[in-house]
Amino acid sequence: SLLPSPAPPSLPDRFRMFRSCEWEVLERSLNILQASDFYWGPLSVGEAHAKLQREPVGTYLVRDSSQGNCLFSLSVRMPTGPVSLRISFQEGYFRLKNWFSDCVVQLLELVVAGTRNNPLHFDEMGGTPLV
Repeated sequence: SLLPSPAPPSLPDRFRMFRSCEWEVLERSLNILQASDFYWGPLSVGEAHAKLQREPVGTYLVRDSSQGNCLFSLSVRMPTGPVSLRISFQEGYFRLKNWFSDCVVQLLELVVAGTRNNPLHFDEMGGTPLV
């Protein structure tokens, strides 16, 4: 499931400088994210975890990352509580573990499909697999 929210009306201005081809990828992906029900924009990790704490396991949201070197974070309600995973952006691709795409939403679709048969393990999740 997902935790819906309206997205901010304009593109964030906090991003580092990008080559024009990277900015095109980022801008397209942001437009798609802003049209989704699960992008919360500039939400802190504490606020994201507080919202997810009351939700069923598997509920997730995407928010702007508070880390300067990452653009977005995926926050997920796990059996042990909420966790946040950084989505990196390198050379025109968004990356989460071994998956990558030029669109954040497509990346999440790849991760959801891929973890059905091969759960993700992150140190941040204390050994609990992400399915």
